[in-house]
Amino acid sequence: MKLRDIATLLDAEIVGNDTIEIRRVAKIEEAKEGDISFVANLKYAKFLGTTRASAVIVGKKLNTAEAGESQALPALVRVDDPYASFLKVLVTFHPQKDPLPPGIHPTAVIAPSAKLGADVRVGAHVVIGERCVVGDKTIISHGTVVGDGVTIGSSSLLYANVTIREGSLIGSRVILHSGVVVGSDGFGFAPKPDGTYEKIPQLGIVVIEDDVELGANTTVDRATMGETRIKKGVKLDNLIQVAHNVVIGENTVSAAQAGISGSTKIGKNVMIGGQVGITGHLEIADYTKLGAQSGIHHSINQPGKTFFGSPAYLQRDAFRIQGAVTQLPDWLNTVRELQKKVEALEKEIEVLRSQKHREQP
Repeated sequence: MKLRDIATLLDAEIVGNDTIEIRRVAKIEEAKEGDISFVANLKYAKFLGTTRASAVIVGKKLNTAEAGESQALPALVRVDDPYASFLKVLVTFHPQKDPLPPGIHPTAVIAPSAKLGADVRVGAHVVIGERCVVGDKTIISHGTVVGDGVTIGSSSLLYANVTIREGSLIGSRVILHSGVVVGSDGFGFAPKPDGTYEKIPQLGIVVIEDDVELGANTTVDRATMGETRIKKGVKLDNLIQVAHNVVIGENTVSAAQAGISGSTKIGKNVMIGGQVGITGHLEIADYTKLGAQSGIHHSINQPGKTFFGSPAYLQRDAFRIQGAVTQLPDWLNTVRELQKKVEALEKEIEVLRSQKHREQP
């Protein structure tokens, strides 16, 4: 593909040779001749002078004089948004393959009362229970189990070995990656006098709204009563636990291995780092940012704040605390030296007192 054709695709300005043949896309530090790459984060601009890429997608305002180039620059493709433009090029060179061929595999087991829309694809060994409703153009891949009374919207994609328990409601354009479990029982057990536990029935459902994506092996528990709800546009990474009666607001995102305890309400556009733990019955305000491995033990009521640490503090305070912790060994040595000096002074004072006592008539 000629670079000029890529420029037309991106509505971009080219600085350099627009007749270059582009064969591949690659990271800027690994690119070779014939590759196109991009610079969206300025910390990668330093590679412009050393990359072997034939062309690089950059922002219109990127100052290449600060790139530290040691050789001639590659052809530059200047655009408003380098990252979005690179994704467009990536998809052009690597168009997405159909995850499943059209039709319904003969080994699928579909209940007579289930209703499937137009152009639904169903893979091998899929089970779809009674009274299920599946919207048009939805894809349900191999080995997936859809329990009784489940509703799935249109154009959703369920990868292999997803489990959706009974009564769950799934919106349109939802993507569930392999191993996702929606509607498993919430963790509810009542202690008994003899030290054992009695299971509390989990009678609610899970509602996943439109345009949600859940990563591999993420689990969303059904509500004890009522519903666990993941709102429109939420994106959750792999291995995330969402407990019973949790509500996650619109366009919130979370990295892997986060855990959200029961009945917590998370606002919209919240960003949750990897391995964050949030205790139960809390409220997290809109636009909050939670740094990786933070432990959240109290509600956050002011929107737009950033927290870090376990227990979590406002990021500014957390960094000051972390900085102080690194100095503790030096402070401990100082305290020990001061302790020795105090002990020496106490001995001198004791000697002086003894001398004064002996000198008295």
